[in-house]
Amino acid sequence: MPRKPKHPCGYPGCPELTDGRYCEEHAKVMNSRYEKYGRSPEAKKRYGRAWKRIRDSYASQHPLCEQCLAAGVAVPVEEVHHKVPLSEGGTHDRGNLISLCKSCHSRIHAERGDRWGR
Repeated sequence: MPRKPKHPCGYPGCPELTDGRYCEEHAKVMNSRYEKYGRSPEAKKRYGRAWKRIRDSYASQHPLCEQCLAAGVAVPVEEVHHKVPLSEGGTHDRGNLISLCKSCHSRIHAERGDRWGR
């Protein structure tokens, strides 16, 4: 199947062509900006070093997107998602986690309306 054509980076004034929203350089800039200003201090505490260990362990045991796998497509995991968000009383318990590709993860947050919530 043919790929979509590349489009300009979404960062103001950047002429680079990319498959995503931002080129590789500006994706890092925007992610660090989100981590610095977008997340509340409480959220930063919940996603510390312990979460990174839990996330990496879960991803190594579930290397494919669980939603895509249920549809019969093997896509590598890119995100580990909380089924019940921590802000709503969820925990880092393995029963509350699901491994997802970026597409499925973005779709879940778009349906909830809680990411980039403007």
